[in-house]
Amino acid sequence: MEAINASIGFDKRMARQDIDGSRAHAAMLAQQGIITNKDAEAIREGLLTVLSEIEGGTFEYSAALEDIHMNVESRLKEIIGEPAGRLHTGRSRNDQVATDFKLWVRDQFDAAISGLDALISALLDQAEAGAGMVMPGFTHLQVAQPVTWGHHMMAYVEMFARDKSRMADARARMNESPLGAAALAGTSFPIDRHATAQALGFDRPSANSLDAVSDRDFALEFLSAASICATHLSRFAEELVIWSSAQFRFVVLSDRFSTGSSIMPQKKNPDAAELIRAKVGRINGSLIGLLTVMKGLPLAYSKDMQEDKEQVFDAADSLMLALAAMTGMVADMRPNAESLEVAAASGFSTATDLADWLVRALGMPFRDAHHVTGALVKMAEDRGCDLPDLSLEDMQSVHGEITQDVFGVLGVQNSVASRVSYGGTAPAQVREQIATWRERIK
Repeated sequence: MEAINASIGFDKRMARQDIDGSRAHAAMLAQQGIITNKDAEAIREGLLTVLSEIEGGTFEYSAALEDIHMNVESRLKEIIGEPAGRLHTGRSRNDQVATDFKLWVRDQFDAAISGLDALISALLDQAEAGAGMVMPGFTHLQVAQPVTWGHHMMAYVEMFARDKSRMADARARMNESPLGAAALAGTSFPIDRHATAQALGFDRPSANSLDAVSDRDFALEFLSAASICATHLSRFAEELVIWSSAQFRFVVLSDRFSTGSSIMPQKKNPDAAELIRAKVGRINGSLIGLLTVMKGLPLAYSKDMQEDKEQVFDAADSLMLALAAMTGMVADMRPNAESLEVAAASGFSTATDLADWLVRALGMPFRDAHHVTGALVKMAEDRGCDLPDLSLEDMQSVHGEITQDVFGVLGVQNSVASRVSYGGTAPAQVREQIATWRERIK
Protein backbone atom coordinates (compact mmCIF):
# COMPACT_ATOMS: atom_id res chain seq x y z
CA MET A 1 0.00 0.00 0.00
CA GLU A 2 2.81 2.40 0.83
CA ALA A 3 4.46 1.72 -2.52
CA ILE A 4 1.33 2.34 -4.61
CA ASN A 5 0.08 5.23 -2.50
CA ALA A 6 3.25 7.31 -2.20
CA SER A 7 4.02 10.07 -4.70
CA ILE A 8 6.97 11.71 -2.95
CA GLY A 9 9.36 10.08 -5.39
CA PHE A 10 8.18 12.43 -8.12
CA ASP A 11 6.02 15.20 -6.63
CA LYS A 12 8.96 16.54 -4.60
CA ARG A 13 9.68 18.51 -7.76
CA MET A 14 6.83 20.79 -6.65
CA ALA A 15 8.44 21.66 -3.29
CA ARG A 16 8.93 25.34 -4.07
CA GLN A 17 5.39 25.69 -5.40
CA ASP A 18 4.02 23.91 -2.31
CA ILE A 19 5.87 26.24 0.03
CA ASP A 20 4.84 29.34 -1.97
CA GLY A 21 1.20 28.25 -1.72
CA SER A 22 1.47 27.58 2.01
CA ARG A 23 3.08 30.93 2.69
CA ALA A 24 0.30 32.74 0.81
CA HIS A 25 -2.33 30.70 2.66
CA ALA A 26 -0.82 31.39 6.09
CA ALA A 27 -0.55 35.13 5.41
CA MET A 28 -4.21 35.20 4.36
CA LEU A 29 -5.30 33.26 7.46
CA ALA A 30 -3.61 35.87 9.66
CA GLN A 31 -5.04 38.75 7.66
CA GLN A 32 -8.53 37.30 8.14
CA GLY A 33 -7.96 36.75 11.88
CA ILE A 34 -8.25 32.98 11.52
CA ILE A 35 -4.78 32.45 13.01
CA THR A 36 -2.61 34.88 14.96
CA ASN A 37 0.08 37.00 13.39
CA LYS A 38 2.58 35.28 15.67
CA ASP A 39 1.68 31.85 14.36
CA ALA A 40 1.70 33.13 10.80
CA GLU A 41 5.21 34.54 11.25
CA ALA A 42 6.43 31.28 12.77
CA ILE A 43 4.94 29.39 9.83
CA ARG A 44 6.53 31.78 7.33
CA GLU A 45 10.00 31.48 8.88
CA GLY A 46 9.66 27.73 9.29
CA LEU A 47 8.66 27.27 5.65
CA LEU A 48 11.67 29.29 4.51
CA THR A 49 13.88 27.01 6.60
CA VAL A 50 12.30 23.94 4.98
CA LEU A 51 12.84 25.44 1.53
CA SER A 52 16.50 26.13 2.27
CA GLU A 53 16.97 22.53 3.39
CA ILE A 54 15.34 21.24 0.21
CA GLU A 55 17.37 23.51 -2.05
CA GLY A 56 20.52 22.67 -0.10
CA GLY A 57 19.97 18.95 -0.48
CA THR A 58 19.78 18.19 3.26
CA PHE A 59 16.02 17.55 3.46
CA GLU A 60 15.11 13.93 4.23
CA TYR A 61 12.06 12.72 2.32
CA SER A 62 9.84 9.98 3.74
CA ALA A 63 7.73 7.63 1.62
CA ALA A 64 5.61 6.93 4.68
CA LEU A 65 4.42 10.55 4.55
CA GLU A 66 3.14 9.93 0.97
CA ASP A 67 3.72 13.24 -0.76
CA ILE A 68 5.58 16.55 -0.76
CA HIS A 69 2.75 18.27 1.12
CA MET A 70 2.88 15.99 4.14
CA ASN A 71 6.67 15.87 4.07
CA VAL A 72 6.86 19.67 4.24
CA GLU A 73 4.20 19.92 6.94
CA SER A 74 5.86 17.23 9.07
CA ARG A 75 9.24 18.93 8.89
CA LEU A 76 7.59 22.29 9.62
CA LYS A 77 6.14 20.82 12.82
CA GLU A 78 9.57 19.58 13.87
CA ILE A 79 10.93 23.11 13.41
CA ILE A 80 8.16 25.32 14.89
CA GLY A 81 5.96 22.92 16.84
CA GLU A 82 2.24 23.50 17.43
CA PRO A 83 1.69 26.47 15.02
CA ALA A 84 2.44 24.13 12.10
CA GLY A 85 -0.84 22.35 12.77
CA ARG A 86 -2.77 25.57 12.08
CA LEU A 87 -1.42 25.92 8.54
CA HIS A 88 -3.95 23.49 7.08
CA THR A 89 -6.95 25.47 8.35
CA GLY A 90 -9.41 26.24 5.57
CA ARG A 91 -7.82 24.05 2.93
CA SER A 92 -7.49 20.40 1.89
CA ARG A 93 -4.78 18.42 0.21
CA ASN A 94 -7.11 18.40 -2.80
CA ASP A 95 -6.95 22.14 -3.41
CA GLN A 96 -3.36 22.24 -2.18
CA VAL A 97 -2.12 19.77 -4.78
CA ALA A 98 -4.19 21.39 -7.53
CA THR A 99 -2.62 24.75 -6.65
CA ASP A 100 0.91 23.38 -6.52
CA PHE A 101 0.49 21.58 -9.83
CA LYS A 102 -0.97 24.65 -11.51
CA LEU A 103 1.94 26.76 -10.30
CA TRP A 104 4.41 24.17 -11.62
CA VAL A 105 2.72 23.86 -15.01
CA ARG A 106 2.51 27.65 -15.29
CA ASP A 107 6.28 27.80 -14.78
CA GLN A 108 6.70 25.25 -17.59
CA PHE A 109 4.59 27.35 -19.94
CA ASP A 110 6.88 30.30 -19.19
CA ALA A 111 9.99 28.19 -19.75
CA ALA A 112 8.65 26.80 -23.04
CA ILE A 113 7.76 30.29 -24.29
CA SER A 114 11.28 31.47 -23.47
CA GLY A 115 12.76 28.43 -25.22
CA LEU A 116 10.66 29.09 -28.31
CA ASP A 117 11.81 32.71 -28.37
CA ALA A 118 15.43 31.53 -28.43
CA LEU A 119 14.73 29.04 -31.24
CA ILE A 120 12.85 31.63 -33.30
CA SER A 121 15.75 34.06 -32.91
CA ALA A 122 18.22 31.41 -34.14
CA LEU A 123 15.98 30.68 -37.14
CA LEU A 124 15.75 34.39 -37.96
CA ASP A 125 19.55 34.61 -37.98
CA GLN A 126 19.74 31.68 -40.39
CA ALA A 127 17.00 33.19 -42.57
CA GLU A 128 18.72 36.55 -42.74
CA ALA A 129 22.08 35.02 -43.66
CA GLY A 130 20.48 32.94 -46.43
CA ALA A 131 17.68 35.23 -47.63
CA GLY A 132 18.95 35.02 -51.22
CA MET A 133 20.44 31.51 -51.11
CA VAL A 134 18.61 29.24 -53.54
CA MET A 135 17.59 25.71 -52.58
CA PRO A 136 15.04 23.17 -53.83
CA GLY A 137 11.53 23.27 -52.50
CA PHE A 138 9.94 19.84 -52.21
CA THR A 139 6.55 18.23 -52.39
CA HIS A 140 6.36 14.46 -51.82
CA LEU A 141 10.13 14.79 -51.19
CA GLN A 142 10.48 15.43 -54.93
CA VAL A 143 12.02 18.64 -56.23
CA ALA A 144 9.12 20.96 -56.98
CA GLN A 145 10.19 24.61 -57.33
CA PRO A 146 13.20 26.65 -56.28
CA VAL A 147 12.87 28.49 -52.97
CA THR A 148 15.34 30.32 -50.77
CA TRP A 149 17.04 29.05 -47.63
CA GLY A 150 15.63 32.07 -45.82
CA HIS A 151 12.12 31.21 -46.92
CA HIS A 152 12.47 27.64 -45.65
CA MET A 153 13.77 28.85 -42.27
CA MET A 154 10.89 31.32 -42.03
CA ALA A 155 8.38 28.49 -42.48
CA TYR A 156 9.59 27.10 -39.15
CA VAL A 157 9.48 30.54 -37.59
CA GLU A 158 5.77 30.60 -38.37
CA MET A 159 5.24 27.10 -36.93
CA PHE A 160 7.13 27.73 -33.70
CA ALA A 161 5.47 31.13 -33.30
CA ARG A 162 2.09 29.38 -33.37
CA ASP A 163 3.41 26.97 -30.74
CA LYS A 164 4.37 29.97 -28.62
CA SER A 165 0.89 31.43 -29.13
CA ARG A 166 -0.75 28.18 -28.04
CA MET A 167 1.40 28.13 -24.91
CA ALA A 168 0.49 31.72 -24.08
CA ASP A 169 -3.23 31.13 -24.68
CA ALA A 170 -3.31 28.05 -22.47
CA ARG A 171 -1.32 29.84 -19.76
CA ALA A 172 -3.84 32.66 -19.67
CA ARG A 173 -6.75 30.22 -19.52
CA MET A 174 -5.29 28.20 -16.64
CA ASN A 175 -4.41 31.19 -14.46
CA GLU A 176 -7.15 30.72 -11.86
CA SER A 177 -6.37 29.71 -8.28
CA PRO A 178 -7.84 26.52 -6.79
CA LEU A 179 -6.58 27.41 -3.31
CA GLY A 180 -9.44 27.64 -0.82
CA ALA A 181 -11.71 25.26 -2.71
CA ALA A 182 -10.81 22.82 0.10
CA ALA A 183 -11.81 19.18 -0.38
CA LEU A 184 -14.61 19.90 -2.88
CA ALA A 185 -17.25 22.18 -1.31
CA GLY A 186 -15.31 25.22 -0.11
CA THR A 187 -14.86 26.03 3.59
CA SER A 188 -16.84 27.58 6.42
CA PHE A 189 -13.85 29.70 7.48
CA PRO A 190 -13.95 33.36 6.35
CA ILE A 191 -11.01 33.01 3.98
CA ASP A 192 -10.12 35.51 1.24
CA ARG A 193 -9.50 33.52 -1.93
CA HIS A 194 -8.91 36.66 -3.96
CA ALA A 195 -6.00 37.59 -1.68
CA THR A 196 -4.26 34.22 -2.06
CA ALA A 197 -4.89 34.24 -5.81
CA GLN A 198 -3.25 37.65 -6.09
CA ALA A 199 -0.33 36.64 -3.88
CA LEU A 200 0.41 33.66 -6.12
CA GLY A 201 0.13 35.59 -9.38
CA PHE A 202 -3.22 34.18 -10.46
CA ASP A 203 -5.71 36.39 -12.25
CA ARG A 204 -8.61 35.27 -10.05
CA PRO A 205 -9.77 32.38 -7.86
CA SER A 206 -11.56 29.54 -9.62
CA ALA A 207 -15.33 30.05 -9.51
CA ASN A 208 -16.45 26.51 -8.67
CA SER A 209 -14.89 24.45 -5.89
CA LEU A 210 -15.84 21.11 -7.46
CA ASP A 211 -14.19 22.03 -10.74
CA ALA A 212 -11.16 23.53 -9.00
CA VAL A 213 -10.06 20.30 -7.34
CA SER A 214 -11.19 17.77 -9.92
CA ASP A 215 -10.02 18.92 -13.34
CA ARG A 216 -6.63 18.75 -14.99
CA ASP A 217 -7.39 20.34 -18.31
CA PHE A 218 -4.56 22.84 -17.73
CA ALA A 219 -2.14 19.90 -17.71
CA LEU A 220 -3.83 18.40 -20.78
CA GLU A 221 -3.51 21.72 -22.60
CA PHE A 222 0.17 21.86 -21.74
CA LEU A 223 0.66 18.33 -23.04
CA SER A 224 -1.37 19.11 -26.16
CA ALA A 225 0.63 22.24 -26.95
CA ALA A 226 3.85 20.38 -26.15
CA SER A 227 2.86 17.54 -28.51
CA ILE A 228 2.21 19.92 -31.40
CA CYS A 229 5.48 21.74 -30.73
CA ALA A 230 7.35 18.43 -30.53
CA THR A 231 5.82 17.44 -33.87
CA HIS A 232 7.22 20.61 -35.44
CA LEU A 233 10.60 19.92 -33.85
CA SER A 234 10.48 16.36 -35.18
CA ARG A 235 9.69 17.47 -38.72
CA PHE A 236 12.62 19.88 -38.72
CA ALA A 237 14.87 17.25 -37.16
CA GLU A 238 13.95 14.85 -39.96
CA GLU A 239 14.98 17.44 -42.54
CA LEU A 240 18.30 17.98 -40.78
CA VAL A 241 18.95 14.23 -40.78
CA ILE A 242 18.27 14.10 -44.53
CA TRP A 243 20.09 17.32 -45.37
CA SER A 244 23.26 16.38 -43.50
CA SER A 245 23.57 13.02 -45.30
CA ALA A 246 26.28 12.42 -47.91
CA GLN A 247 23.56 11.99 -50.54
CA PHE A 248 22.20 15.51 -49.98
CA ARG A 249 25.07 17.56 -48.46
CA PHE A 250 22.71 20.50 -47.95
CA VAL A 251 23.92 21.35 -44.47
CA VAL A 252 26.86 20.71 -42.18
CA LEU A 253 26.00 20.19 -38.52
CA SER A 254 28.58 21.19 -35.96
CA ASP A 255 30.61 18.64 -34.02
CA ARG A 256 28.86 19.86 -30.86
CA PHE A 257 25.60 18.31 -32.05
CA SER A 258 26.95 15.26 -33.88
CA THR A 259 28.66 12.04 -32.84
CA GLY A 260 31.10 9.61 -34.37
CA SER A 261 30.74 5.91 -35.00
CA SER A 262 32.24 3.27 -32.71
CA ILE A 263 33.64 1.39 -35.72
CA MET A 264 33.49 3.64 -38.82
CA PRO A 265 35.90 6.58 -38.44
CA GLN A 266 34.43 8.54 -41.35
CA LYS A 267 30.94 8.78 -39.84
CA LYS A 268 29.41 11.95 -38.45
CA ASN A 269 25.98 11.08 -37.11
CA PRO A 270 23.21 13.66 -36.52
CA ASP A 271 22.34 12.10 -33.17
CA ALA A 272 20.91 15.25 -31.60
CA ALA A 273 18.43 15.60 -34.48
CA GLU A 274 17.50 11.93 -34.27
CA LEU A 275 16.90 12.13 -30.52
CA ILE A 276 14.74 15.24 -30.97
CA ARG A 277 12.79 13.32 -33.61
CA ALA A 278 12.15 10.57 -31.05
CA LYS A 279 11.02 12.88 -28.23
CA VAL A 280 7.62 13.43 -29.84
CA GLY A 281 6.78 9.78 -29.08
CA ARG A 282 7.30 10.29 -25.35
CA ILE A 283 5.39 13.57 -25.30
CA ASN A 284 2.46 12.21 -27.32
CA GLY A 285 2.41 9.20 -25.02
CA SER A 286 2.14 11.46 -21.99
CA LEU A 287 -0.84 13.25 -23.53
CA ILE A 288 -2.65 10.01 -24.32
CA GLY A 289 -1.81 8.68 -20.87
CA LEU A 290 -3.33 11.61 -19.00
CA LEU A 291 -6.37 11.76 -21.28
CA THR A 292 -6.98 8.11 -20.44
CA VAL A 293 -6.56 8.70 -16.70
CA MET A 294 -9.09 11.54 -16.72
CA LYS A 295 -11.71 10.19 -19.11
CA GLY A 296 -13.83 8.23 -16.61
CA LEU A 297 -13.50 10.16 -13.36
CA PRO A 298 -16.70 11.39 -11.67
CA LEU A 299 -16.59 14.64 -9.69
CA ALA A 300 -14.77 15.51 -7.58
CA TYR A 301 -11.29 14.26 -6.64
CA SER A 302 -10.13 10.67 -7.14
CA LYS A 303 -6.72 9.24 -6.30
CA ASP A 304 -6.34 8.32 -9.98
CA MET A 305 -5.28 11.93 -10.44
CA GLN A 306 -2.02 11.22 -8.67
CA GLU A 307 -1.03 9.71 -12.03
CA ASP A 308 -1.10 13.17 -13.65
CA LYS A 309 2.29 14.46 -12.60
CA GLU A 310 4.93 12.00 -13.78
CA GLN A 311 3.67 12.25 -17.34
CA VAL A 312 3.65 16.04 -17.31
CA PHE A 313 7.07 16.17 -15.66
CA ASP A 314 8.54 13.84 -18.27
CA ALA A 315 6.94 15.72 -21.18
CA ALA A 316 8.17 19.07 -19.88
CA ASP A 317 11.70 17.75 -19.48
CA SER A 318 11.63 16.23 -22.98
CA LEU A 319 10.27 19.38 -24.59
CA MET A 320 12.75 21.74 -22.94
CA LEU A 321 15.68 19.48 -23.83
CA ALA A 322 14.51 19.21 -27.45
CA LEU A 323 14.04 22.99 -27.74
CA ALA A 324 17.51 23.66 -26.34
CA ALA A 325 19.17 21.08 -28.60
CA MET A 326 17.37 22.33 -31.70
CA THR A 327 18.28 25.94 -30.90
CA GLY A 328 21.93 24.91 -30.60
CA MET A 329 21.86 22.98 -33.87
CA VAL A 330 20.20 25.82 -35.77
CA ALA A 331 22.66 28.38 -34.43
CA ASP A 332 25.66 26.22 -35.39
CA MET A 333 24.61 24.64 -38.69
CA ARG A 334 26.13 25.79 -41.95
CA PRO A 335 24.19 25.53 -45.23
CA ASN A 336 26.13 24.37 -48.31
CA ALA A 337 25.16 27.04 -50.82
CA GLU A 338 26.70 25.26 -53.81
CA SER A 339 24.96 21.94 -53.19
CA LEU A 340 21.68 23.69 -52.51
CA GLU A 341 21.77 25.63 -55.79
CA VAL A 342 22.73 22.59 -57.86
CA ALA A 343 19.85 20.65 -56.32
CA ALA A 344 17.48 23.58 -56.85
CA ALA A 345 18.16 23.48 -60.59
CA SER A 346 17.51 19.72 -60.87
CA GLY A 347 14.29 17.89 -61.56
CA PHE A 348 12.93 20.52 -63.99
CA SER A 349 12.23 22.79 -61.03
CA THR A 350 11.51 25.81 -63.24
CA ALA A 351 8.78 24.06 -65.25
CA THR A 352 6.09 26.06 -63.42
CA ASP A 353 7.94 29.28 -64.33
CA LEU A 354 7.84 28.23 -67.98
CA ALA A 355 4.10 27.55 -67.78
CA ASP A 356 3.50 30.90 -66.07
CA TRP A 357 5.52 32.66 -68.80
CA LEU A 358 3.42 31.04 -71.53
CA VAL A 359 0.30 32.39 -69.81
CA ARG A 360 1.71 35.90 -69.27
CA ALA A 361 3.60 36.39 -72.52
CA LEU A 362 1.42 34.49 -74.98
CA GLY A 363 -1.98 34.78 -73.32
CA MET A 364 -2.29 30.99 -73.31
CA PRO A 365 -4.87 29.35 -71.00
CA PHE A 366 -3.02 27.78 -68.08
CA ARG A 367 -4.18 24.25 -68.88
CA ASP A 368 -2.76 24.60 -72.41
CA ALA A 369 0.45 26.07 -70.99
CA HIS A 370 0.65 23.11 -68.62
CA HIS A 371 0.39 20.72 -71.59
CA VAL A 372 3.07 22.55 -73.63
CA THR A 373 5.41 22.64 -70.64
CA GLY A 374 4.88 18.93 -70.06
CA ALA A 375 5.88 18.21 -73.66
CA LEU A 376 9.05 20.30 -73.27
CA VAL A 377 9.91 18.52 -70.01
CA LYS A 378 9.50 15.19 -71.81
CA MET A 379 11.81 16.40 -74.59
CA ALA A 380 14.48 17.49 -72.09
CA GLU A 381 14.12 14.27 -70.15
CA ASP A 382 14.60 12.18 -73.31
CA ARG A 383 17.76 14.16 -74.15
CA GLY A 384 19.15 13.97 -70.64
CA CYS A 385 19.25 17.74 -70.16
CA ASP A 386 17.31 20.40 -68.25
CA LEU A 387 14.83 22.94 -69.63
CA PRO A 388 17.33 25.84 -69.97
CA ASP A 389 19.55 23.53 -72.09
CA LEU A 390 16.92 23.23 -74.83
CA SER A 391 17.41 25.55 -77.80
CA LEU A 392 14.83 28.08 -78.94
CA GLU A 393 14.26 25.94 -82.02
CA ASP A 394 13.56 22.93 -79.79
CA MET A 395 10.94 24.89 -77.88
CA GLN A 396 9.38 26.34 -81.02
CA SER A 397 8.97 22.82 -82.38
CA VAL A 398 6.43 22.31 -79.59
CA HIS A 399 4.88 25.78 -79.78
CA GLY A 400 5.90 28.17 -82.53
CA GLU A 401 5.19 31.43 -80.67
CA ILE A 402 7.80 30.89 -77.91
CA THR A 403 10.48 33.61 -78.05
CA GLN A 404 14.01 34.09 -76.72
CA ASP A 405 12.52 35.91 -73.71
CA VAL A 406 11.54 32.56 -72.21
CA PHE A 407 15.12 31.93 -71.08
CA GLY A 408 14.85 34.89 -68.73
CA VAL A 409 12.54 32.93 -66.43
CA LEU A 410 14.19 29.52 -66.49
CA GLY A 411 17.14 30.10 -64.14
CA VAL A 412 16.59 29.29 -60.47
CA GLN A 413 17.68 32.77 -59.39
CA ASN A 414 15.13 34.32 -61.76
CA SER A 415 12.52 31.91 -60.47
CA VAL A 416 12.83 32.81 -56.81
CA ALA A 417 13.16 36.52 -57.57
CA SER A 418 9.85 36.43 -59.42
CA ARG A 419 7.86 35.01 -56.46
CA VAL A 420 7.01 38.42 -55.04
CA SER A 421 3.50 37.67 -53.77
CA TYR A 422 2.97 38.22 -50.05
CA GLY A 423 4.52 35.30 -48.19
CA GLY A 424 6.45 34.23 -51.28
CA THR A 425 10.06 33.09 -51.57
CA ALA A 426 11.52 36.19 -53.25
CA PRO A 427 14.49 37.46 -51.21
CA ALA A 428 12.83 40.85 -50.80
CA GLN A 429 9.72 39.20 -49.35
CA VAL A 430 11.81 37.04 -47.04
CA ARG A 431 13.73 40.03 -45.71
CA GLU A 432 10.47 41.87 -45.13
CA GLN A 433 9.12 38.94 -43.09
CA ILE A 434 12.36 38.73 -41.09
CA ALA A 435 12.11 42.41 -40.18
CA THR A 436 8.48 41.95 -39.14
CA TRP A 437 9.32 39.02 -36.88
CA ARG A 438 12.29 40.77 -35.29
CA GLU A 439 9.93 43.53 -34.24
CA ARG A 440 7.39 41.04 -32.87
CA ILE A 441 9.82 39.20 -30.62
CA LYS A 442 11.48 42.27 -29.14
